[in-house]
Amino acid sequence: MAIASQNKAYLFGYRAYLVAFFVFLAAPLVAAGTFAFNDSLFPALPWQGFTLDWFFGTTEPKLGMFYDRRLLSGLYYSFVIGILVSTLSVVVGTSNAFLFVRGNFPGKNFFYILMILPLVIPGVILGISILVLASNIANGAEDALNLEIEFLRPGIFLVVLGQFSFITTITSLVITARLRKFDYAMEEAALNLGASRFQVLRTVTLPFLRPAMIAAGIVGFLVSFENFNTTLFLVGSESPLTITMFDRMAKVGSTPVLNAVSFFLIIGSGALALITVLVQRDKSSD
Repeated sequence: MAIASQNKAYLFGYRAYLVAFFVFLAAPLVAAGTFAFNDSLFPALPWQGFTLDWFFGTTEPKLGMFYDRRLLSGLYYSFVIGILVSTLSVVVGTSNAFLFVRGNFPGKNFFYILMILPLVIPGVILGISILVLASNIANGAEDALNLEIEFLRPGIFLVVLGQFSFITTITSLVITARLRKFDYAMEEAALNLGASRFQVLRTVTLPFLRPAMIAAGIVGFLVSFENFNTTLFLVGSESPLTITMFDRMAKVGSTPVLNAVSFFLIIGSGALALITVLVQRDKSSD
């Protein structure tokens, strides 16, 4: 009886912990989504009624997110930066996977650790380091050669470079894990049947890696889209959404339109996460 009661108490405590944990995670998201539909100028209780003005409102003070030019501009730049970073990271991550799985060269373990290192470096340090390096190069070129290198000034190029520096590590690890499971006999069979190395890569190896490449690309896009610390030090006039929302919060304070943006991002991120799960399911079924 004592053991049974202990098991019941343990099971009850475990379930209570899980419920509390998920409530802790979900409560802020639910609150943000709820206030996005509240017919009030402030994102707070009491509930004033249901409205879609914070999404589709056309006039102040209820200018919706889809008619707010600054927010739409930030959303556009976030998409552009996210697509560039995720694409570059998948390409380089795939190359890294082949290098570290199939390559055999001196210092391989050292360079593998060096590749992982950006994940443990704070984003603030990465942003400052890249900004200082780029600024020193640009200033040196201007002083010595009277040459202005605009792309080394704060802007989209440096933001992409800063995010790429650590997101590539993520994509490399995801694709490397997939490549380690590859059966080399499939390539040998294709080569024995007369296929060239490029044909084997295109028709056998890359299709096997495709689920991991897609999942890594989605993860890279999401990490890029929500990045703030590194981006803050490298951004120019083309501010992505995270910086635009931060500026709005600093100048105006929290407003329901920011809750509408948050709700939009929650839905979009959830959809991409679902796609990742489906891709990973396809991955596990191979």
